Amino acid sequence: MQVITQQPDGLVARMRAGDPDAFEEFFATYQRPVYITALAITRDPFLAEEILQDCFVKAYRARHRLRTDRSPLPWLHRVATNMCYSRIARRRMIMEPITSLITNLVADLTSRPDQVVESREIIEVLQRAIDTLPPKQQTAVILYYLHGYSLAESAEIAGCNVGTMKSRVHYALKALRSRLPEERRVPAGAKVSTREL
Repeated sequence: MQVITQQPDGLVARMRAGDPDAFEEFFATYQRPVYITALAITRDPFLAEEILQDCFVKAYRARHRLRTDRSPLPWLHRVATNMCYSRIARRRMIMEPITSLITNLVADLTSRPDQVVESREIIEVLQRAIDTLPPKQQTAVILYYLHGYSLAESAEIAGCNVGTMKSRVHYALKALRSRLPEERRVPAGAKVSTREL
């Protein structure tokens, strides 16, 4: 997913000035990535929708504090992430696989038609493994792999330094790799390290 780094047409400034159409445009511009974050954490479409709505209510109330010189999306992700973890504490449900992460962790996932069943089993193993990660590691995986944020951007959203974010991603990947059969593992530092790790 492409990271939105700039806001269109001075959107926050227009919201601050009381433009009645600006908030509707703000919601339309940023709702999808915020919803995907909430869904990836909660695994519950109804709760994710509720968090989406609450996140944008908070954004509207805080519109005078939002910066006008950059995208509000990192701030929205931070609010949504905090809301998710404050509401669900510990939950374990099934979600669609984070395919970019899974592809990076599994060697030759569907290289032959006869491996489709095995591949589905591996995806299920990884989904369950992602669900068992500590919340901070889970958030790191979602921001870095699902949304494609850099380590620095992920760290800013999560409210930690870059070294801490790098460590969270590293330990999350180590935990996920350990769940895979030996012959299916991509060697540590190989394919997963395509950007900054």
